[in-house]
Parts: sequence; C-alpha cells; structure tokens
Amino acid sequence: QLVESGGGLVQHGGSLRLSCTASGFTLDYYGVGWFRQAPGKEREGVSAIGSGVGRTYYADFAKGRFTISRDMAKNMVYLQMNSLKPEDTAVYYCAADASGWGTLAVQPYDVWGQGTQVTVSS
Repeated sequence: QLVESGGGLVQHGGSLRLSCTASGFTLDYYGVGWFRQAPGKEREGVSAIGSGVGRTYYADFAKGRFTISRDMAKNMVYLQMNSLKPEDTAVYYCAADASGWGTLAVQPYDVWGQGTQVTVSS
C-alpha cells in the first residue's frame, strides 16, 4: 500500500513537498513515480526515480521546479515542488514499479496510492 501526503492549497509561486510512504514492502527496491491528474485530463507522469539511488526523470514542465528524492531509512519518496503555477493544480499520485526502472509512463506501475490534492491559486 502507498499513501501520499503533503498536498494542499498554495499560492502561485509557492512550494509544497509531497511524501509517499509504503507499508508492507520496501520502497527502495522499486522504481517510484509521481503522477498527476487534473479534471478532464489524462493522468500524466511528473517525475520518477529508479530503485535504490536510481536515475531520476522529469517531465518537461517539472524540470527546474520539482525534485524527486528518497529517504531509504524512512521508506519514503518525496516530491519537492517549487515555483508552483495554477496549471499544476491536480491530484498527485505516487506509484511503485517492481521492475525497479522508474519511468514517466503510467503502464508499468504495479501499486498506486489514492492521491493527494494540490491546488495552486492565482
């Protein structure tokens, strides 16, 4: 099971840090991705990290603003989001990929959290 936290309401230009924690398995062995879905839109990849100290990946809109990281001791993955824009408003999900690769594609992920709402006001 994955649980996201850290969402909320923030002003344009503000920051949030999302957290993803796993129960029942060790997140270090999995690729982990952050995805988002806005109303009426498809779910899209935001950022991903390979297993262990893995390679990181970012969608173009996230580059330079968002940072993905792991805390192996806490079995958690974070998404630091800075310079937030109203178009970043969405439900954000974390997901785990047993292959360990980490990818921005939705399909390979085996386990999904229930999401956390991020709302950026203009």
